[in-house]
Amino acid sequence: MGLYHNRLTVADLRARKARGDKLTMLFVETPDEARAAAVAGIDMLSIIAPLWTPAMRAAAGDCFVQVGLLYGELCTGEDYLRAAHAAMQTGGDCVYCSASLDIQKLLCENGIPVVAHVGLIPSQCTWTGGFKAVGKTADSAKAVWDHVKRLEAIGCFGAELEVVPDRVAEMIARNSPLLMLGMGAGAHSDAQYLFAEDVLGHGTNKQPRHSKRYRDFAAEFARLQKERIAAFGEFVEDVKTGAYPAPEHCVPISDSEFDAFCAAVKG
Repeated sequence: MGLYHNRLTVADLRARKARGDKLTMLFVETPDEARAAAVAGIDMLSIIAPLWTPAMRAAAGDCFVQVGLLYGELCTGEDYLRAAHAAMQTGGDCVYCSASLDIQKLLCENGIPVVAHVGLIPSQCTWTGGFKAVGKTADSAKAVWDHVKRLEAIGCFGAELEVVPDRVAEMIARNSPLLMLGMGAGAHSDAQYLFAEDVLGHGTNKQPRHSKRYRDFAAEFARLQKERIAAFGEFVEDVKTGAYPAPEHCVPISDSEFDAFCAAVKG
């Protein structure tokens, strides 16, 4: 990734889809995660709007950043348009929007690259039966296909393709100009998308079947918490026994200056 002078663009990602390149994507929540992803060579990051700051942009380096506009906190098209422009002004490369087609179309018409969501859409999953796979029947798979085609028509740049059968995902990815960001959608999506907390093994929610844990940060965090408590306890004990502060922790004053101070105080 060098010194972060080769930041990806929409045109770059479309070209890589055309070449059949496999892209990587992570949902991150801290500058440390963003920085690590950039150094490791991750192509794309997803960062939700409340966490999207200039510091996160700097940490993300060359990564193409999708800024998530929070469904439910924004309501009208104007709300989404203002939030999208703010995200882009902070250095976002596209926005994620799972609102209505009309709102997504409004963003597209204003030149903002939009990533939508198809398949299992968490904010709308009551319509498809809850948090479970979508597209396992012919009718359900066709509904996902039709949704993708509607997104193409309004000008979206890409779509998160979540928890659909791998063969359905392959058919969609190969027959759509949209960049298909696969999460639990098999090997044929244009990008493989995971949450950093699942990759690192410290999520508080149940780890989804499609994720893969590469490290056990939960155990490391637990170890660090024990060490934190121990250190704080030792500090308490040192204060009680007088071991802290020791002379090396105090600011010295020469005898002559201290004597002069005392004389001045006593008048």
